[in-house]
Order: sequence, then C-alpha cells, then structure tokens
Amino acid sequence: MYKYDEYDHSIVASRVEEFRDQVNRRLAGQITEDQFKPLRLMNGLYLQLHAYMLRVAVPYGTLDSRQMRMLAHIARKYDRDYGHFTTRQNIQYNWIKLEDAPNILAELATVEMHAIQTSGNCIRNISSDQWAGAAADELTDPRPWAELLRQWSTFHPEFSYLPRKFKIAVIAADEDRAAMRLHDIGIQIVERDGVHGAAVYVGGGMGRTPMIAPRIKDFVPLEDLLSYVEACLRVYNRYGRRDNMYKARIKILVHEIGADSYRAQVEDEFVAVKKLGIDPPKAEFDRIAAYFADPAFETGLSDDLDRSDPDFAVWLDQNVAAHKMPGYAIVNISLKPTGGIPGDASSAQIDAMADLAERYSFDELRVTHAQNIVLPHVRKADLYAVWQALVEAELADANLDLISDIIACPGLDYCSLANARSIPVAQKIATRFADLGRQRELGELKLKISGCINACGHHHAGHIGILGVDKKGVENYQLLLGGSGAEDVSLAKITGPGFSEDGIVDAVEKATDVYLAQRTEGERFLDTYRRIGMEPFKEAIYG
Repeated sequence: MYKYDEYDHSIVASRVEEFRDQVNRRLAGQITEDQFKPLRLMNGLYLQLHAYMLRVAVPYGTLDSRQMRMLAHIARKYDRDYGHFTTRQNIQYNWIKLEDAPNILAELATVEMHAIQTSGNCIRNISSDQWAGAAADELTDPRPWAELLRQWSTFHPEFSYLPRKFKIAVIAADEDRAAMRLHDIGIQIVERDGVHGAAVYVGGGMGRTPMIAPRIKDFVPLEDLLSYVEACLRVYNRYGRRDNMYKARIKILVHEIGADSYRAQVEDEFVAVKKLGIDPPKAEFDRIAAYFADPAFETGLSDDLDRSDPDFAVWLDQNVAAHKMPGYAIVNISLKPTGGIPGDASSAQIDAMADLAERYSFDELRVTHAQNIVLPHVRKADLYAVWQALVEAELADANLDLISDIIACPGLDYCSLANARSIPVAQKIATRFADLGRQRELGELKLKISGCINACGHHHAGHIGILGVDKKGVENYQLLLGGSGAEDVSLAKITGPGFSEDGIVDAVEKATDVYLAQRTEGERFLDTYRRIGMEPFKEAIYG
C-alpha cells in the first residue's frame, strides 16, 4: 500500500495544527458555529444528533495492522469503544468531543491516516474493489490508479468547492464489487488489442434522484486518464447547479443536457487539459505502482482443505473467495452478527483483525463498501486457524451476501438528517432470519436500508431495499425490490404503501416466500424478480 513521503507528512501535520487552532478559537467563542462549520467539515467532523462524528479516510479501503490498531486505540480512548465501517470504505466515530478532535487527527497522522476530504463539496475518498490485487478475475490491480487519483484530487484548487460532493470508484474486473456505475465517475480498467485503458462512466448516484451512470468513453489510454477525468470535472464545475443543492450533483447535469452533449464538451475540454501536462510520467506512475506490488507469495502450495469440521466448511463456502495465487484465498470477515449493528466493530475486534492481518495476510486488510472487512492474502493452510480466531472474536458469522449481511446507515439513532431509524430494522430482520440454513436456502440476497432519501444505506441498489420516511411524524418504511449495484446494475422500485417497523419485517419475509415459491433452478432472488415482475410480490405483500 502507498506510504507517505516527506511531502505527505508535512501537509497532513500542517493541516492538523491549522485545525487545532480553529477548534481552540471555536471553544473560546472567537468564531461562531456557522463560521466553524465549513472548517470542521473540511476535516471530516460532523455535528450529529448527540455528539460530533469524525469520519476517517481509508483510501480505496486498504489498511495495515498498524493503522488498524490505531483505529482500535481511538475507539477506546476517544469514543465508546467501537468504530463504524461505512459504505465509502471509511470508518466513523459517533461520540467525539470537539476538544479531542485535533488530538485524534494528530494520532492518526502518526500512522499515515487523516480525515481530509471525507466531507464537503469536494472529491471524496476514492473507492475501489475490496479484492483488488488478490481477485482471480481482475485484469490488473486498480489501486495504483486510485492512488494517483487520490494524490491529484487532494487539495485540488479548482475542485475544492464543487457544486456538490463527488465520488469516484476504480475497478479492474468485469464483476463490479464497488457499485462503480452508481458513482459520479466510475472507471473500469479494460483491455483493447493487448493494451490497458479505461472505460469511463459519468453521472451515477443514489440519493433522492437515483441514476445509473452512462458510459461516456469506452476506452481512454491510461496515459491520458488523469487529463480525461480532469476534463470531466471541469465541465461539471462550470455548469453544475449551485442554486439548488438537490439538483447540484453531476448526475443531474448529465441527465439534463444529455450524455452526448456532456461527452462532446468533455472531449473539447480534454484537448485543452492535455496540453497542461498533468498526466504523470511513466516513472512516477511506476513509483506509485511499486507500493502495490504483490507480496512474497509462496509457490507450490496445496489447495487441499480439511473440511471435516462442518461449521468451518460452511464458513469456507460462504465467506472465502478464490485468490489469483494457487494455495491462497481471500477471507471476508462479516461485521453483521445476528442482532448486531451492521458495520460496527469493538476495539477488541478491530485489534483482533489487525493481529490476523499481521500474522496471516501479509499485514494487509480491506474495508468493503458492504461494511465488512477482508483479509486479502491468506494461505489455505492457515484458513482453519484464522477461522478459529474469528470464532473467538465473535467475527465468524458465515453470512456474506446472505439476507442478514445487511447494509444500513446509522439512521435516526445518530444522524440529524434521518427520518427514521435503520439499525433496529436491520436487527429485527437479521433476527427473523437468524437460522443460517434458512439464509443459505434463500441464497444471495442483498438487503440495504437507508434512514432517509439521501440513501447512505444504498437502498436503491438492494435486491431488497428499505427506505425510512417520516409520515406525519411517525417513522414509516417503504419496501423496494429489484436493485443491484453490481455489473447487472439496476435501480429498485417501490412496491407500494409503507409499513411500520414491525410491518416492514413481515413484508420482507413475504417477499422471500414469493421468491422461494417462484424460483427456478439456479435463480437468485434478483433473477426471479426480474423474470416474474413486481405484481406477484405486491399481491403477497398487500393481499
């Protein structure tokens, strides 16, 4: 993973001390909350319902054990002994005291971490495939390009005050594990005539107006990628709405002027940008890419596994994925225990995962956009020992991509924007479907919950989505079906009138009953829904 150079250390340290001064002035009453708000947001500090929330950047979701242990330390020292991993591959702390925020940022800086551009109308954390560099199906590791984009976008003078926040994802496999087309810009590394380039998608997003990004360019030579992305941002910055925050995202611009018109303007802008020479020389890209070289994999390892322990065998089938190297595997750690809070991990659990990464995974971990953790490079011979350690840490739930592997935002329990609680609904659904045999019978079923229309829980992209709304002062929940954030991307549709907290759990169960009754051989829930349509589900749910 990328390591800070002298310049990186300097700018982060300077930013910490600058923010310390701003906090001290706020605490002394020298600046008002309205004056302080844009300053704190530039440092990832939000004011939520009960306390300040700090969002820490984890670029493209990659961490080492030293950084992971620091996250555990912050949870113990400054929060309530836990952290919340997010759908942007970051981590949030929900109970931060304002006077502690500069010290937290200073401690993060000692392990090459920060909270810069995790908020505000700027380019946010660059996300990527959580299996990057390990997946058996990828063309190349996309993270060097994600890192290049991170360096380019940090403190970019033209893009620090965009019309609205901006999110970029980079992948390098046909299987989309990062919801790439639901980003403002989605980039897929592709191959043409033996040469790698980028397919660029612009104008995706969720929120109150969900849209799937159209493809703007099918092949951009990689030596032109930075200039092309800059051109995309320039056109948006020039024409994006600043008079209406609900129409300020790039998806609205692309939709209103049309993909063809947007594409033509980007092509014109690209000609001007390319002359500026912002694309790095090959030597600089090679320097960055060297940080992402494969670890020292052993060769000649056996792929044989002892599956005599039935619980271990179930976990292998559900949570372990194929690795590009023989004798290795990708371990997915679920942060979705039955009745737990999706994405939360205690400081002890964070430390336990750090220990496992250091011992068994070349000192590397990943945060996923589904709010789980990955050990990307584990020898198959070590899988049983890893599983036993996860069992001891209460992290061995074998439910990856099953109905209890729920994505959920913090909702009205924490967020000042939310209309309804997300966490209790997730807990009740997971408890209703607690039997693992029942979950595995249902198979892949991605359930996602948002507490408001901002869609931080990605409900539009759920095979089953739930949206919390305020109905005359009462929490109400809409049920959506048919979404996907994967390569078969689609937006979920509302089934009909909403439900109470308990009613939405019943409605989810009725939807799964329809699926079990109607599915054919090999069909997922999503496949059956697409084949039979909404009506059989509506009839069962609403009677």
